Amino acid sequence: MKSCPAEASGGHEAAVGFGSNLGQSLVILATAWQELAACPALTPIALSSPYRSQPLGMASDNWFVNAAALVRTTLPPDVLLRFLHTVEARHGRNRGQVSAVCQDRTLDLDLLLYDDLTLMTERLTVPHPRMAQRLFVLAPLAEIAADRIHPCYGKTIGTLLANLQQTSHGQLIERISW
Repeated sequence: MKSCPAEASGGHEAAVGFGSNLGQSLVILATAWQELAACPALTPIALSSPYRSQPLGMASDNWFVNAAALVRTTLPPDVLLRFLHTVEARHGRNRGQVSAVCQDRTLDLDLLLYDDLTLMTERLTVPHPRMAQRLFVLAPLAEIAADRIHPCYGKTIGTLLANLQQTSHGQLIERISW
């Protein structure tokens, strides 16, 4: 695939969050998954069901469709993130417009987890810093990786989801079908 990094040695398991609230979101997410699967440096492991979710932390009438995926990759985290941003750009996402306010988007691909790595650079924080406070991230991720341990909290994704569901403060999500 054009713009897909070449294969490298080794292999790591990464969790990727998918989101879209503009356009045909289900089609966009499914197409993005196919693009990731077509990259020689990525091997698909699992894709969750899609979840419809109310926008969180932003003013929008457009609900999101979210999903999570597990992939095996030979790419280091920073190169994987650049590739995810390339896929976003092919779907019309413009990350060049920096804003303090979250905005509607055709596609959002977030690197949630990368093995048990904890990393904080100017461009990338792994695990994703807000994933444990977001039902729209934890619900799909728990569907495919409930027993995965969050490297900072030392709890499983399933436990983090159960804890957040007790205190979700009005976060609305619902599982839908592809």
